[in-house]
Formats: sequence, structure tokens, C-alpha cells
Amino acid sequence: MKKNIFILSCVFLSTFGFAQKMMTRTGEIKFEASMPAFEEIAAKNNTVSAILDKSTGDLAALALIKAFKFKAPLMEEHFNENYMESSKFPKATFKGKIVNFDASKITSKKTDFDLEGDLNIHGVTKKIKTKITLVANTGKITATSNLIVKAKDYAIEIPSLVKSKIAEDIKIGINLVLENK
Repeated sequence: MKKNIFILSCVFLSTFGFAQKMMTRTGEIKFEASMPAFEEIAAKNNTVSAILDKSTGDLAALALIKAFKFKAPLMEEHFNENYMESSKFPKATFKGKIVNFDASKITSKKTDFDLEGDLNIHGVTKKIKTKITLVANTGKITATSNLIVKAKDYAIEIPSLVKSKIAEDIKIGINLVLENK
């Protein structure tokens, strides 16, 4: 009898602890580095994994570089082989915290928070600060954010031949629909 109560208690506690975490494996990251009068440089990744700890506001995300898809296959090939070196640096990660996070403040109306953490791209980690918008909807939380990064800050070399065709400020948009798992 004591053994059954112990097992039931372990199951309950592990379920309760896990319920504080929300996650996705189908998050989206888009980026654009286009310059006017030149070919569009934009890609999307719909396989981003992310986890949010609702008790602490800790947020972590992982994107596989080869999962970014471009309109032009040749551009995707250059992105992976020449710029991002995806065989050497296969992923980008973020690990941070939503500042002053309070899960009870998340409603069906957009709520903005500050987001701080470490963004690792191309093997280089930089501290970032940005805004994140959270919206609760049918047991899920949608998290969106926009930020700008510079290729040079992450040791991504742009050849001088194409430097004028690629924006220095790369716009990144993030959309995560997180749910209890």
C-alpha cells in the first residue's frame, strides 16, 4: 500500500512540475537581409524547438540552421555552405529569461515583457535584450518577438563581391505557440 502511494505521489509531483513547462517543436523564425533593388534574401524555419518555464520565465530555443528554407535553392546552398557553415555550426540557440515574468498577467490581450539572454549563432554568443509579446489562447501561449542582428557580430563573413546586396541589419521575427506537453 505504501509503495502504491509513493508511486502515485511521484507521478503527481512529476506531472505538476512538468505542467509548469510549455513547449513547441514547430516554432517559426523568419529572417530578412534584403537590400532595395536586389534579390530578396529571406528565409523561414518552421521547426524551432522552444521551452518556457512558467514558474520562472526562463525561455530556451533551438533552431537547426539547415532547416531555413529560401525561395531559391541556390541561395539556400550558399547560406549553408558559405555563410553559416551549417556543417560546422549546425544550430542557433537562445537561453534567457523573461524579465519580471508573471504567468497570471498573460491574457488574451497582448502583454509585452522584456527578454534578456544569450543568443548563439555561428558559434558566437552575444547577450541580447529585446521585447517579447505573450498572448494566452485556449491553454496555449503565443510568444512573438522581433530583433535585429548584424552578421559581423556573429563572425559571419560576407564577401565584398555581394556585401552591397546583403543588409547589414538582419531582421529576425520569432513566433512560438507554446503548449503544455
